[in-house]
Amino acid sequence: MNSLEIRDLTAHYGDVPALQGVDFTVSSGEILALIGPNGAGKSTLIRALSGVLPVCGGEVLLDGEDIATFTPKRRAQHVAVVPQSRQLGGAFTVRQTVTLGRTAHLGWLGKATPQDEAKVDWAMEKTSTHNLSDRRLAEISGGEQQRVLLARALAQDTPVLLLDEPTNHLDLGYQVSLLALLRKLVDEQKLAILMAMHDLNQVAGCADRVALLVGGCLKGIGTPREVLTNSKLETAYRTPLEVVEHPKTGLPLITTKIK
Repeated sequence: MNSLEIRDLTAHYGDVPALQGVDFTVSSGEILALIGPNGAGKSTLIRALSGVLPVCGGEVLLDGEDIATFTPKRRAQHVAVVPQSRQLGGAFTVRQTVTLGRTAHLGWLGKATPQDEAKVDWAMEKTSTHNLSDRRLAEISGGEQQRVLLARALAQDTPVLLLDEPTNHLDLGYQVSLLALLRKLVDEQKLAILMAMHDLNQVAGCADRVALLVGGCLKGIGTPREVLTNSKLETAYRTPLEVVEHPKTGLPLITTKIK
């Protein structure tokens, strides 16, 4: 099944609370979109779930087992992370970077097998990064780097994916193809995906459920129709919004009221 269960999770930056009693589950075969204003705790939650940020309270369970007890290798075999691209440097080529996603699966000699190479090829094909294979990370654009980070996570071949604003730096065509790829992987491979997002209309179109964070607290969780409402969004974002039903899909359509 590979469900990710977050129970009463609390995290601090120094003495400042960053997450307070966050509690929900991401199920196998589901995209759960994490939304909220800047500073709401979306990236903090991704970092806490990935083990980068220590938590102060609560627990994170994978199929009922506390992942705090996992070794780094075992965690990497179960959970892959796509962070925000911030102009990655270094001398690694694109293919070397994507191949790093196989690290947790390599044998004791640490040498990639033909099966590992095939998984890297598949991940690069799915993210349209094959043509960048021999380029250095420092030589490619932010949007290209974002696709490389996604390819690395796909090569990791885990049942759980955590993505922090994965459409950042991507043009509209790549945004649509990336979200369509994630939807296909969820439907066919029953992945569990938690994805921090800013574009609420993309959230309405791709997410099975939506979790609304404000000030490090969970303020709503449910289907897009249940969470993407005028009252919830205006309160969270403190700005006038209008939510109507899309005439073709029936999904929420969010526009801003600019006077």
